[in-house]
Amino acid sequence: MTIRAVAFDLDYTLAVPERDRQTLLDEASAAVDGPCLSREAYLDAHRRHLTNRTREPIFDDLLADCDTDASAAALADTYRETIANALVPVAGAEELVRSLRQEYRVGLLTDGPVRAQQAKIDALGWNDLFDAVVITGALEAGKPDDRAFRAELDALGTTADETIYVGDSAELDIAGARAAGLRAIHVLDDGTPSPAADATIERDALAEQLPGVVARFN
Repeated sequence: MTIRAVAFDLDYTLAVPERDRQTLLDEASAAVDGPCLSREAYLDAHRRHLTNRTREPIFDDLLADCDTDASAAALADTYRETIANALVPVAGAEELVRSLRQEYRVGLLTDGPVRAQQAKIDALGWNDLFDAVVITGALEAGKPDDRAFRAELDALGTTADETIYVGDSAELDIAGARAAGLRAIHVLDDGTPSPAADATIERDALAEQLPGVVARFN
């Protein structure tokens, strides 16, 4: 089947923060006089709240057992702004997407609360970059659930066997896409390639190598 579309993950695939996420979480919590929160605890709470419009339920969970007067809403707003301000595109990412759109439908499927992920897209200036954008906070399920990938396919107007998904997470992106019937390209940053991936590319070579890798599937 001819490939008609390429869909991307956002975080750590097309864009990365200039500082590590634990540092950003510490900065945001300190700004609202909140407690020290671990990145691991945050990720656990994040996974439980993939289908929300804001991060407030995430921080409600994290602050519930802490002796603090910090507001979950204020922390959610501050963390969103902190991340958005720290986010930078992977080298050549915007040009890569624009080039691919000359031949393919190009989409974005990103996990997380709607306001948080939309703020990243806004900060990057990418609101008009993609043919279709799906944020799992507006869905019934996030990645790796196949409902998330089906929502992206519906938005792109393509079938699974016509679509390649590009992402950095072996579990959420690669295993999820393959289970949903898409081909999957694993973006690596000194990580271990997923055995389920149809191809792998180092993140710093993504813009240079992806078009050729996608073309090989046609």
